[in-house]
Amino acid sequence: MKNTNETASSNLASSLQDAQIMYMKRIEKENLDRVLRLKRMRRNNIITGFGLAGAVLGTYLYSILAVKQENFLDELDEKETS
Repeated sequence: MKNTNETASSNLASSLQDAQIMYMKRIEKENLDRVLRLKRMRRNNIITGFGLAGAVLGTYLYSILAVKQENFLDELDEKETS
């Protein structure tokens, strides 16, 4: 009788181990999917950040260059002093 109890407990331990392994594989796959999703999101955020920074820098540089080209006020000052 003792022999059958050992066999039954051995089968139970084996099936429990299989269930644990299956659960670990499922969790590992879900974690891998989550990591890939986060990497994709991070990449998209970096691209968006560089795009916005480029637009801001371009607008700033354009406004600086546009103000430097306005020299008509300088010409008026020169005519008044002459």
